[in-house]
Amino acid sequence: MSTLQHVTYRNLGWDSAADLYLPPDFDQGKTYPAIVSTHPIGSCKEQTSGSVYGRQLAEAGFVVLAFDASFQGASGGEPRFVEDPAIRVSDIRFAIDYLVTLPYVDANRIGAIGVCGGGAYTVSAAITDYRIKALTSITGVNFGRLMREGFSQFDPVGALNAMAQQRTTEAKGAPRHVINYLPESVEAGKQAGLTDIDVLEATDYYKSSRGQQPNGATSGLFSFNSAAMAWDAFAHAETLLTQPLLVVGDKPGAFGAYRDGWEIYGRAASKAKQMFVAEGWSHYDLYDRPEPVALTMAQVVPFFKTHL
Repeated sequence: MSTLQHVTYRNLGWDSAADLYLPPDFDQGKTYPAIVSTHPIGSCKEQTSGSVYGRQLAEAGFVVLAFDASFQGASGGEPRFVEDPAIRVSDIRFAIDYLVTLPYVDANRIGAIGVCGGGAYTVSAAITDYRIKALTSITGVNFGRLMREGFSQFDPVGALNAMAQQRTTEAKGAPRHVINYLPESVEAGKQAGLTDIDVLEATDYYKSSRGQQPNGATSGLFSFNSAAMAWDAFAHAETLLTQPLLVVGDKPGAFGAYRDGWEIYGRAASKAKQMFVAEGWSHYDLYDRPEPVALTMAQVVPFFKTHL
């Protein structure tokens, strides 16, 4: 069994909280390849990035660091619930900064994995941080593209105007407007007329005992979401993303992971790149369902063992 340690380390002006997963029969006198695991938007380290993929990668022999994003979970930073892509990518860099200080981590064998929004953040980080030697994006979602489309009701200019007005109001002392990305339950979503597989299955995962965690708030600070509108997780991938890349896809849904997966697979300059579509399984099946997770790990573990 892997061993779990709770750790903190310094970020820009606050502390990051993370779970460090160590392999079975861990020997501090040896050196190990390490992987940074990045959670989805609105999630936390105790959910899929840590308890599922972090734990299983550790059991396969890797040191894994699953962290909470800045302004979210147990990590510091104010105001709370900021989802700023630039800072989320910076979080991955600080996670690597921490890993390279550990005497049992081989600094030349560091990989990165992310789920949903965390998958696209991982891609963006690897484009400019070559300490990442190989990366995996699981149902990766380009948050900038999602904000310009579904999360703004396909009216990004209108959304930006509303965000600007809200931020001005908050600067003058009004309470922060925190939105919930999901309905309170699957039933509530259906009653509101929602039918999309991603929205309803996300709600089933995050809002029930299946995946619910105290810090998995599925919340975002509305006025600060403007930072994502002009952001592209895959910018310059055609020239700068050169590391080995594994993309894991799923059924098409409103959050767009299937299409984003094929896009980065096509755009990446990586000479070694793989696309694995988990046929018949959906975005949120890949968060924790044993069979699709096992299919995914059968790709992920050999990929990292080959390239780290």
